[in-house]
Amino acid sequence: MATNDHDSHEIDELSGTQTTGHEWDGIKELDTPMPRWWVRTFYATIVIAFCYVIYYPAIPLIETSTVGVSGVTARGTVEEKLAAVKRDKSKLDVKLANTALENVRNDDQLYRYAVAGGESLYKVYCTQCHGSGAQGAVGYPNLNDDDWLWGGDLDAIRTTIAHGVRNDADDDTRLSMMPSFGRDGILSNTEISSVVEYVLKMSAKDHNPKRAIDGKAIFAENCASCHGDDGLGNRDLGAPNLADALALYGNDRQSLTRQIIAPRHGVMPPWLKRLGEPKVRQLAFYIHSLGGGETAK
Repeated sequence: MATNDHDSHEIDELSGTQTTGHEWDGIKELDTPMPRWWVRTFYATIVIAFCYVIYYPAIPLIETSTVGVSGVTARGTVEEKLAAVKRDKSKLDVKLANTALENVRNDDQLYRYAVAGGESLYKVYCTQCHGSGAQGAVGYPNLNDDDWLWGGDLDAIRTTIAHGVRNDADDDTRLSMMPSFGRDGILSNTEISSVVEYVLKMSAKDHNPKRAIDGKAIFAENCASCHGDDGLGNRDLGAPNLADALALYGNDRQSLTRQIIAPRHGVMPPWLKRLGEPKVRQLAFYIHSLGGGETAK
């Protein structure tokens, strides 16, 4: 039970502090005031809060808030900073678009901007096909190695990105079509098998030597015009090198046979109209920097 007797204030024997006169079930409340420094700090925070409400936008309304004397908002500050960054990027974009590809490396700031921007763009537009590490997959080229279908210098990479491969959206797209030697009856199954053995021989894989001899003649008549007499490919035609250990669709006996019978032809979209010249160049510099980039011819 609580009692309140303001006339019965007394001094607590244990603490030496005056009581408030309030008592609950025999427990008396001590009259201990807050420390002055704390009270002053509390009043100061009230004054500061009042000044803040006046100076900054603070009081929410139905669709907006009070403007405040300063008119400064966190959103506005961020937008100003973003606008400043955008202006700086625009200047670098113009410079990148108008600088010869081979001269960009001479400008350290411009080159770092190109590679960093290309890395960001790659994550958005290219990882779906070429992988997050640019390692590629079956039918999607590995961009880390030095095996290039159309060339690995900056200009060749930029052209491939800008116009794509075998698409209907760009008149300057890269084009290369391998005939369906089996499906169209150009070669018999026996001849295809012999060519496969010869290709396996060129890439230093286990093969049937006797069949490879027959395949060499068939290769020279049907395949050398694109892949070259020695099978090293032709970048002007997008014809792959058949004499190395890398292959877009696999270089085992089964994969080679399937590709000769009814070849698969991958399609890459053109990015120039969608991204613009500066971003295409950024992608070119980033891909060139991955490790397989070549110097200009």
